[in-house]
Amino acid sequence: MANCNLCPRNCNAPRGEKKGTGFCGMGTLPVLARAALHFWEEPFISGTRGSGTVFFSGCALGCVFCQNDVISRQRFGRALTAQQLAGVFKDLEEQGAHNINLVNPTHFVPAIVQALKYYRPHIPIVYNSGGYEKRSTLRALRGLVDIYLPDFKYISSETAARYAGAPDYFAVAAEAIEEMALQTGPLQLDEDGLLHRGLVVRHLVLPGHVKESRAILRYLKEALPPGCAVSLMGQYVPCGRASQFPEIDRPLTAREYDRAVQIFMELDFEYGFVQERGAASKAFIPDFALQGLPEQG
Repeated sequence: MANCNLCPRNCNAPRGEKKGTGFCGMGTLPVLARAALHFWEEPFISGTRGSGTVFFSGCALGCVFCQNDVISRQRFGRALTAQQLAGVFKDLEEQGAHNINLVNPTHFVPAIVQALKYYRPHIPIVYNSGGYEKRSTLRALRGLVDIYLPDFKYISSETAARYAGAPDYFAVAAEAIEEMALQTGPLQLDEDGLLHRGLVVRHLVLPGHVKESRAILRYLKEALPPGCAVSLMGQYVPCGRASQFPEIDRPLTAREYDRAVQIFMELDFEYGFVQERGAASKAFIPDFALQGLPEQG
C-alpha cells in the first residue's frame, strides 16, 4: 500500500506488510491478539455458544481510557496473512460460534475483504468498531458485513479532542452510522432469537459526562432509522492512559449510571439494551495471549 487513507485520520502514510508510519502504526498484514469464543456481548450476539471474536491490534481512534490498551496502543499481537485470517474464521465457526466478530478492524479492511474471499463463513459477520469510520471504507464491505456494532462515543468536539484526538468524531461517526444502517436495514433475528442482520449502536457512559450521554442518546433517538438498536453501557473502568486525566480516573458512580439509564428509558427506543453495572470490572477484559492463532511458520 503506497499510502493509506482508510480511516478518517487520512494519514496518507506508507504501509508495508508489517510496519506502517501512520496513526495506527500497523502494516498491511492483519495483526491479531486473540481469536476465541466470547460470551459478554449483547445477548442476541453472544447467544449460548458465544461470539467468535477476532481482536485486531492497533487502532485508528486511540481513546485514552481504552480497556484493550495493550493491543490498541501497545500493538501486541501476531501478523497473519489474509489466508491465515480466513483459517481463523473457519476455526471459530467450527467451534460453534454464532458469528464472526471483528473487533477494531478499520485499519485492516483490505485484508479482511481478501480473507472473506478465501473463506466466507456460513454465520454472520459482525463489524465491531469505535464508530470512527470513513464512508468510502465501509462501502468496500457492502455485501460482506451482516451486523454493524459501532460505538458512538462523543458528541462535543472538545470531549472527542481531549480523549481521542479526534475533534471531528461526531460528524464522522454520524455519517458512518448512516452508511451502516443503509447496508443492513432493520434488525433481522433468526428462529432462535439471535441477530442475523442489523445495526446496534453502543454508547459507553463516561464519569462526569452524563450530560454528553443525554445529548448522544437524544441524537440517536432522532437520527436512527426504524429497526436499529441502541445499547447503553456502564462498563467503564479506568484503563490505558486514564490516570493522566483526573476527571475520568475513577469508576462510574451508581448515581451517574442510574441517571443515564433513566434518560435511556424515557427515550423509549424501539430496540434497546442496558448493561448491568456488574460489567464494570477488569475481570471482563479479555486475556490477550494469542489464543486461537496459528503458530508462526
